[in-house]
Amino acid sequence: MPDFVIIGGGIIGLTVAIELKRRRPSASVELLEKEPEVGLHASGRNSGVIHAGFYYSADSMKARFCREGNRRLRAYCSERKLPLNTCGKLVVAKDGSELAGLDELLRRGRANGVELEMLSVADAQRIEPRVITCERALWSPTTASADPARVIASFAQDARDIGVVVRRGVAYRHGAAGRVETSAGTIEAGFVVNAGGLHADRIARDFGFSQHHTILPFKGLYLYSREPAGALRTHIYPVPDLKYPFLGVHYTVTVDGHIKIGPTAIPAFWRENYSGMANFDLGECAEVLIREAGLMLHAGFDFRGLAVQELKKFSRSYLVAQAAKLITGVDRADYREWGRPGIRAQLLDLRTRTLVMDFLIEGDARSLHVLIAVSPAWTCSLPFADHVVYGIEARMEGENIRSPSSVLRSPSTEM
Repeated sequence: MPDFVIIGGGIIGLTVAIELKRRRPSASVELLEKEPEVGLHASGRNSGVIHAGFYYSADSMKARFCREGNRRLRAYCSERKLPLNTCGKLVVAKDGSELAGLDELLRRGRANGVELEMLSVADAQRIEPRVITCERALWSPTTASADPARVIASFAQDARDIGVVVRRGVAYRHGAAGRVETSAGTIEAGFVVNAGGLHADRIARDFGFSQHHTILPFKGLYLYSREPAGALRTHIYPVPDLKYPFLGVHYTVTVDGHIKIGPTAIPAFWRENYSGMANFDLGECAEVLIREAGLMLHAGFDFRGLAVQELKKFSRSYLVAQAAKLITGVDRADYREWGRPGIRAQLLDLRTRTLVMDFLIEGDARSLHVLIAVSPAWTCSLPFADHVVYGIEARMEGENIRSPSSVLRSPSTEM
């Protein structure tokens, strides 16, 4: 019987497995991944941006973990000689109405201890000559890009090297305290960790948790430019609407120096609705459509406005037009190739009908469930794994863990 069974081979499952094994070398740790390889869903399909941590309110888990996660993930890539593009990020204002938003991001960044600088237009254009901004821009020198697939593969090798058993092609079927039923049979487990991503809420319900939450899937796509590597020197983002978890149409410089714009955040029809009818699940589709129809009529946030705004991004011309507000020299003909779609798991609080905008964990002495590892989970993964393992040990020891490792914070609509 393994001491620990971890469900899900994304970056959270892998980093938690590694941290558990490092802290308890004599413990047996098994990680279950339903796919033939790890990281084939959200972790391996994300933008590759290593965020700095200035978008988030100081009392959030994202703020606590993003700055440290940025430092540690960049250091990890350097130590392992993984590709890393330390290109930085400019956040720009399209007009005077967005200057207050820039100031708010600077305030949050300083509260979070993030290195930031407010620049004049001339100084911003010295960093990136093509940038367009009103009066000033915010400069984040520690924002970077890495290769998600390479990072995931490296973590998977680290896990195997220290004795974690990574069982690929083994799908979760059902579970309860001390037991996990899989496509390869039943596993008795001392402690179960649910890092199931898109399916984390369903897995948690089998163990008696996630009674008031459900996952809503959103599809993300990037549109790639045919311009040569180096055509843009830095990421360029607009001032986001902080009521929503999405950061608006922006320019991402990939780890190899190419440009992509996006992402979309289009409501998906089932949880693994990547393309066409692949992975179609009728029950899931019906559940998602009913849930989204209900939110159109009554929600604790402007779901209808969000959906309409995001659906416009199905249009390539609209996406390019939005991006063209951020830099000069944009030729629509350069933007023809869509990247690989990803699905973002967004958690909905059924009581308030609002999106959960932060990490959320539930659990007891036999299991722990990461109900949502919201963006920027990829950046936050290393310190978040430390936090999760602390919570596991506290639960196993029966401590009063109201702080810091109980349910992480109340759902909120603030980033």
